[in-house]
Amino acid sequence: MIPRDEFERLFRGIGVVGDYEQFSLYCGLLQEWNQRMNLTAITDDEGVAVKHFADSVLPLTLCDVPRGARVIDVGTGAGFPSVPMKLVRDDLELTLLDSLRKRLDFLRAVCGELQITAELVHARAEDGGRETRYRESFDLAVSRAVAGLELLAEYCLPFVRVGGLFLALKGSGGREEAAAGARAVGLCGGVIREVVDYCLPNGDGRTLIVVEKVSATPEKYPRTAQRIKKEGTL
Repeated sequence: MIPRDEFERLFRGIGVVGDYEQFSLYCGLLQEWNQRMNLTAITDDEGVAVKHFADSVLPLTLCDVPRGARVIDVGTGAGFPSVPMKLVRDDLELTLLDSLRKRLDFLRAVCGELQITAELVHARAEDGGRETRYRESFDLAVSRAVAGLELLAEYCLPFVRVGGLFLALKGSGGREEAAAGARAVGLCGGVIREVVDYCLPNGDGRTLIVVEKVSATPEKYPRTAQRIKKEGTL
């Protein structure tokens, strides 16, 4: 992990307060487990701090997330963005969904070491979104670099309650992606409320797509993986 003074300067620069010890422990676990399984291509100390940690928590400064919000991270991978969000907003109630059990094993270890509470769900997004206990029961769904917005809308919006939000964390081409995915968002009960362009502290461009759930997702969504493959994105 980068030195404490660099970490504190990094987080102060983005307007977020983070516990150095917790983030340092997370970084160490990520680097250790990544030697045994493919979690991320970014493993150097500065890369983890900027491109994973800062990247994950910056949306909290750009969008109003209510206290105690129920949050599901769809295709969470190594826990980004939701675990760093939880480390700076302990009030968030976290659910981590991923299709690969080995990633959930890593996240179970992370949650245990960091002493944070999260529900771990082993499922594909298109299956989890049809389960009664998860469908339209979250205040917020988040996803980072999983798929295009046309597909993400179908994956994520079924989890969000009417009135809740879906945040898609995208690279510098996110504004064009938002325009291309607007139809799919609408079909799944959402509307794009805001598209925010910003930069990481190292200058890398990012886009946050803020989607509000305005009506219930039709029962036919999400489609099965087979139908999506056959019919294409919405």
